[in-house]
Amino acid sequence: MGGLKDELLKAIWHAFTALDLDRSGKVSKSQLKVLSHNLCTVLKVPHDPVALEEHFRDDDEGPVSNQGYMPYLNKFILEKVQDNFDKIEFNRMCWTLCVKKNLTKNPLLITEDDAFKVWVIFNFLSEDKYPLIIVPEEIEYLLKKLTEAMGGGWQQEQFEHYKINFDDNKDGLSAWELIELIGNGQFSKGMDRQTVSMAINEVFNELILDVLKQGYMMKKGHKRKNWTERWFVLKPNIISYYVSEDLKDKKGDILLDENCCVESLPDKDGKKCLFLIKCFEKTFEISASDKKKKQEWIQAIHSTVHLLKLGSPPPHKEARQRRKELRRKLLAEQEQLERQMKELQAANENKQQELESVRKKLEEAASRAADEEKKRLQTQVELQTRFSTELEREKLIRQQMEEQVAQKSSELEQYLQRVRELEAMYLKLQEALEDERQARQDEETVRKLQARLLEEESSKRAELEKWHLAQQQAIQTTEAEKQELEQQRVMKEQALQEAMAQLEQLELERKQALEQYEGVKKKLEMATNMTKSWKDKVAHHEGLIRLIEPGSKNPHLITNWGPAAFTQAELEEREKSWKEKKTTE
Repeated sequence: MGGLKDELLKAIWHAFTALDLDRSGKVSKSQLKVLSHNLCTVLKVPHDPVALEEHFRDDDEGPVSNQGYMPYLNKFILEKVQDNFDKIEFNRMCWTLCVKKNLTKNPLLITEDDAFKVWVIFNFLSEDKYPLIIVPEEIEYLLKKLTEAMGGGWQQEQFEHYKINFDDNKDGLSAWELIELIGNGQFSKGMDRQTVSMAINEVFNELILDVLKQGYMMKKGHKRKNWTERWFVLKPNIISYYVSEDLKDKKGDILLDENCCVESLPDKDGKKCLFLIKCFEKTFEISASDKKKKQEWIQAIHSTVHLLKLGSPPPHKEARQRRKELRRKLLAEQEQLERQMKELQAANENKQQELESVRKKLEEAASRAADEEKKRLQTQVELQTRFSTELEREKLIRQQMEEQVAQKSSELEQYLQRVRELEAMYLKLQEALEDERQARQDEETVRKLQARLLEEESSKRAELEKWHLAQQQAIQTTEAEKQELEQQRVMKEQALQEAMAQLEQLELERKQALEQYEGVKKKLEMATNMTKSWKDKVAHHEGLIRLIEPGSKNPHLITNWGPAAFTQAELEEREKSWKEKKTTE
């Protein structure tokens, strides 16, 4: 029903626009009432004038636009339409309303009836958008069908030349431009009016009346069993047969459904090219004029039954739908391509703007660079002049510095020489200090040895005194013991002699120790003198270097030669030791 409604709207659109005399897009209410009444009549829809008055009651008396008329048209007419009206009559009524206003006044090679058929074909092939147009692809399809029906050859180059000269501002032709294109004979040169009219009628029958095939054949009667020539017309669900091709005297119909079939029959009873159409209730025997016609009719009927089984529309409608879908797909792809091109163009423009901005920035940078280069050159000249002046001054300063460096080098060499001498003196001083320390150790050793010898000598003397006392006591003893005492005395004397000998030996050792002590003392004095000499030298060079000696946590004493190398406690210990030595001597 949706497809039928779209087809009806196209014809009604032509009628509505024809009533719009001043091309304002609006039609008066009185004209719409007449149009609505006529539509209800031809479409066999009950007319309700009250509904029409109610629909426009609240509006003013002015004209109504197409959008304002559509709600009433859909609700009260199109939604009630059944597929029981005469489509030719409906199209004829709409054609009558619009033909006088729009059909060209130029002479045409086709009749008005042929123009009407072309107008109906236009509505069938036009796009489903308003204002209605037929695109070049459908124009080519229609012209090919007409050329084929006229028995001519299709001139593709001629049509391509026509497409080249086609107005770029237009997407297609209107119905009246299409009628003028076919009527001026541009694509039917060499053909007479009758041939063109027959071609238009054949294409009209196929596309509009759904005539899949038509022609004269012989049919066998069911009652009298005689053979009669009839004009057969094959449609998607019926085969109608008439007395003649003017379709005025219809003799019957063969209803087709998915259960029908067609079979070829052998020749019999003097009839050739026979085939059989089997339907639910009846069977029809048909005789074609020749084998080619027979095969064409069998194939056409078989294809029609096959389409009924599949529930598919007629081939020309299915082909039209495929072409429209293909155009929509191509249009969608083209729109997508245009969007992509616009995006690319926008991106390109952005890039161009960016490049222009970059170019301007580069120009500005180049200008700034030129200015900076000028400033740089000027600055370079100034710097060169200043550098030359500075260089001359630097040369003078360098010469002065070289002289000062030479002088400082000489002074440094002298200073280093003095440092080396002081280092040598410091090493010798360290050696002298080491000798003095060793001499003091030797003196201490000799002193300890001498003290030990003195202690032994004291011990011997005490022992001798004890013996002498014992001897005196023994003398005073009795005479009886005298001899024994004499003997003991002798033994004592011998022991005394041995002790004296030991004492003499000890005295000798003491003298040797004294001699060694004197030697060590002399060495110590020499070391002390040498240390004193070195200290004098160090004090003389005190402004250059100071002897590095181990520090102490105790406060240092200050001498005539600078900080002392010993603490107050060490000094007191040495004085005490010296006093003891003096006392011992």
